[in-house]
Amino acid sequence: MAPVLPGNLEGRPPPSEASPLQRRIDAAEPGAVVEVEQGRYRGDLYLDRSIRLVGRGRPTLIGSGAGSVVRVRGPDVLVEGFDIDGMAGGDLAADSSGVHVAAPGVTIRNCRIGNTLFGIYLRESPGARIEGNVIRGIPGREAGEKGSGIHIWNTTGFAFVGNDIADSRDGIYVQNASGGLVRGNRARRLRYGLHYMNSDDNLFEENVFEQSAAGAVLMFSKRIQFRRNSFLHNRGFASVGLLFKDLSDSVAEDNLIADNARGIFLEGSSRNLFRRNVLAQSDTAIVLYGSSSENRFEGNAFIGNLSPLALYARRTDTKFDGNYWSDNDGPDLDGDGRSDRPYTLGSLFDHLRGNLSAADLMAQSPAALALAAAERAFPVLEAIQVADASPLARPPSLPDVPAPSAERRRLDPWGLAAALILVGGGLAVLGVGRRRGREAA
Repeated sequence: MAPVLPGNLEGRPPPSEASPLQRRIDAAEPGAVVEVEQGRYRGDLYLDRSIRLVGRGRPTLIGSGAGSVVRVRGPDVLVEGFDIDGMAGGDLAADSSGVHVAAPGVTIRNCRIGNTLFGIYLRESPGARIEGNVIRGIPGREAGEKGSGIHIWNTTGFAFVGNDIADSRDGIYVQNASGGLVRGNRARRLRYGLHYMNSDDNLFEENVFEQSAAGAVLMFSKRIQFRRNSFLHNRGFASVGLLFKDLSDSVAEDNLIADNARGIFLEGSSRNLFRRNVLAQSDTAIVLYGSSSENRFEGNAFIGNLSPLALYARRTDTKFDGNYWSDNDGPDLDGDGRSDRPYTLGSLFDHLRGNLSAADLMAQSPAALALAAAERAFPVLEAIQVADASPLARPPSLPDVPAPSAERRRLDPWGLAAALILVGGGLAVLGVGRRRGREAA
């Protein structure tokens, strides 16, 4: 996916499109506090000096519909306490936003921004802080017809804290932006909750990315840290909770990755560590391509996934060690908390899913369990040679992982019907194997 370059920078709005508040802005000295009382103010604002623009009683800024409602071009500006309505206007090519920032040290706090192409756009704005905002896109538009909730380009030292984003194209889009903190945000009903390219050394913690085509898509970056995030209910034909594409030397720990079509997806990604995460109730817990290398999974809990691994390679050097697998029936005779035999990631049903796309119709069913049992008893296909050498016999204590959602998945009746057919096939395989075993005896 190609990087997205910014459009032409919007300038001062013409008088016919300007807010009546513009006169107060132009008269303010740098460093002044401009307090705006409750009311509705129609037109766009241009902030070209270091001021603190503070709303009292949640005044509403209603854009002209021609461009960004608030355009920040001066350093160290604060915008706080406003409702901002973009009137569903502006130009995607010009990055029209509720608040468009092209200056350093800017803070946007406690605003409610809606009906805008982009919510908040940061263009070469080092030291920006975006905190406690509620951002909604334009209702009824397709993802390609609107921008991201928070979009940042070519910026360092940023902080996004406690924002709530929904119904935009992407929740948070980060490009060429490093040294930042993204904490305590919620992004849902989007294309991607987090979309991320060419940005290094950032920390993501305690965020929720849910109910989107993908929770987080991370590409072409390194040394990223993910801690105590939730990637939930991201479902669709190609949906994924957490996707790494050409991502290296990163750490994901204490995250909850649950009820996704695919939990973690790794392609072209190396030397990443996944530690103490919970991966639960997904169709496939991990999708791993042969272009990925030297990744490591340790101390994770894999619970109730239909398949632990889809491996698109003949072999892999990714290591699995000391994880808990809910379908592992290996004994722990010496009581050391580890199973006495390795846990093999893969089964006959996983083989069918990888080679027959129609098998996905049976994924949410007991059929996979039946085929797996038959294959363990009487192997007829070569098993996928990926194993956890020392799996945990009991679920680990993971106190830092966020609490799971109370939502329950619905059973697909069509999947159930197909599952019953496949269960019969699995039992038939098991019966044939037993007969052959008796004849051999």
